[in-house]
Amino acid sequence: MLGALQTRIPLNDGHAIPALGLGVWQAPPGRVTREAVRYALQLGYRHVDTARIYGNEGDVGQALRESGVPREEVFVVTKLWNQDHGLARARRAFEDSLAVLGLDYVDLFLIHWPVERRRLESWKALEEFKREGRARSIGVSNYTVRHLDELLHAAEIPPAVNQVEFHPFLVQNELLAHCREHGIVLTAYSPLAHGEGLGDPTLAAIGARHGKTAAQVMIRWAIQHGTSVIPKSTRRDRIHENALVFDFRLDADEMRQIDALDRGMRTCWDPTPIA
Repeated sequence: MLGALQTRIPLNDGHAIPALGLGVWQAPPGRVTREAVRYALQLGYRHVDTARIYGNEGDVGQALRESGVPREEVFVVTKLWNQDHGLARARRAFEDSLAVLGLDYVDLFLIHWPVERRRLESWKALEEFKREGRARSIGVSNYTVRHLDELLHAAEIPPAVNQVEFHPFLVQNELLAHCREHGIVLTAYSPLAHGEGLGDPTLAAIGARHGKTAAQVMIRWAIQHGTSVIPKSTRRDRIHENALVFDFRLDADEMRQIDALDRGMRTCWDPTPIA
């Protein structure tokens, strides 16, 4: 078990999110997801990120129960999908997610996408879930600075997390600074840029100095930017490799070199056109 995986980042509501987690986007429902989650928990991961649209919430919940790890030790994240916006529909979707997960509460419930004309109404539902204690923390995903400002102006409870694509080729400095200013933790999804940058010579050279892979350098870089990071994999070797990022530190010059790789490269959704 890798004890450093217990490292957590404080949230603005008094809770804390593990700095490294396992993402299960694109992990197929069934045995593959269950085995990946059980293995990650066995290694010491205490953060699992799923979503209603992924179709594998039930496998995450089953793996957690089968792991023998106490429920209160694991930070479970799921999300509200686009078709489920609005007060009543969001509540039904949230209840369904809890039932499928087989859990009484989730540690973090996110609006998955800033759906036009519906997102503020849905946020009111999330605030209710938090007051009820069934979502310990609430937040958003794929929100730009503009979407965050709209929400912060209207919210009674501010978001604790904004989960977005973030990696050395999409550094999003303005968004990261805005989240910090408002006490919002940024969670980095697709931190390995879907593998597109693993052959980058800068990352390879920095990794060689530390005896690490390019993937480990990318994850470590994101952690040192103060983000929570959720690389996805169902392979045991990759899940293990991704966890070995707490025994080295990038110096200031290495961080600047990696920051300079930014070229605005998105490998996933682009939320900027959403009104």
